Amino acid sequence: MKLATIRLNGKESAALHTSRGYLTIEAVNRACGADWPEDLLELIQSGRLQDLKEWYRDGGERLLAAAPTVSQENAELKPLYRNPGKIWGIGMNYVRDEAELRHKPADEEPVGFMKPATALIGPNDAILLPSGAGTITAEAELAIIIGKRCRHLTEEEAHTAVAGFTTALDMTAADVHGRNPRFLTRAKSYDTFLSLGPQLVTPDEIPDVLRLSVSTVLNGEEAFRNRIFNMKFRPWHTVAFHSSFMTLLPGDVILTGTPGPVVIRDGDTVECRIDGFAPLANPVARLEDE
Repeated sequence: MKLATIRLNGKESAALHTSRGYLTIEAVNRACGADWPEDLLELIQSGRLQDLKEWYRDGGERLLAAAPTVSQENAELKPLYRNPGKIWGIGMNYVRDEAELRHKPADEEPVGFMKPATALIGPNDAILLPSGAGTITAEAELAIIIGKRCRHLTEEEAHTAVAGFTTALDMTAADVHGRNPRFLTRAKSYDTFLSLGPQLVTPDEIPDVLRLSVSTVLNGEEAFRNRIFNMKFRPWHTVAFHSSFMTLLPGDVILTGTPGPVVIRDGDTVECRIDGFAPLANPVARLEDE
């Protein structure tokens, strides 16, 4: 199942992304007399996303054949949701090829940082370059969406706690970070410095997450590309690791690192492209003096 959030009649609404276009959960409820939560974060937090997925797979899709949809061309896509409880990122996670993985120290741990919900934007929203911050970079990443409250998971259990995956663009004020490594979280926390969406893709849609490739694309040109397989800390390990020191909650987001960053400037368009996902694209503009 693929889900999105679209703005329709002045309201942001969760929607199924179907071959016919976007079908809002409100339309699903009307067509079937159901009461699924119409906000995507609420749907995840309620624990009912799995039920919706199974219902849709086991006959619900046929029942919705005549339900009204919003075409892909007319849909105004928004962030998947606005206020995740936690947004955690890891850095320096890719190696160039499989051979390098054999040299990873056994006791190496992920480099981590947090980002605030106020940094969050969605597809086609402008990334605003703050004055005085210097060089700004953007990184394409696979993001993990947590689906249930969990703690102390094993790597083998981690998949049970994942609601799905999405595309992400993580921005950094590189000069701020360069002044002192301890400034990393500050450098990543400016408004508009995280884009998520346009789709939440549930794990059953992905035969093998390790075979996915992630690309950072600037102005239509691919700058960096790598496979999830070449991560030092792969998705299930990453979920288990973070659950070892904090409680993960439904809707929490974990960014898994980038194949490479690009410097972004006023007028650019930067994208995250991942196999099987709709691309995430954002224009870049200079923030006017506040």
